[in-house]
Amino acid sequence: MVCFVLMLSMPAVTLAGGKAKARKVNWEPVMNAIIQVESNGKAHAKNGNQCGPMQITPIMVRECNNILKERNSTKRYKMSDRFSVAKSKEMFLLIQSHHNPSNDVEHAIRSWNGGPNYSVKHTQRYYEKVKSFL
Repeated sequence: MVCFVLMLSMPAVTLAGGKAKARKVNWEPVMNAIIQVESNGKAHAKNGNQCGPMQITPIMVRECNNILKERNSTKRYKMSDRFSVAKSKEMFLLIQSHHNPSNDVEHAIRSWNGGPNYSVKHTQRYYEKVKSFL
């Protein structure tokens, strides 16, 4: 799973003329922008039950562990992993690979703030803040 950190880009599939075409997305700038918005780069930031540089909740840690279990991986995240920049980024990439297979950057940003069923209206300000760091 350490390879998640090393994988700065992930393959994506787009349709062009009815044919699947692979493209790569570099998530590093997006993750770094989210870190700036969420915690101003502070690894030990806390806000209620949200912790760490990407302000990860216990529900997100459980979701990551469920995805890993589904993939027959023995790796599991702990709540304390939320304070690690590297492990927070791993969790972000894991969530994107599962919930955002098209690697849509806007979807990634909005869903990080508003969840998988986010509202465009309610995530607009967050989206604009993150985009300002890109």
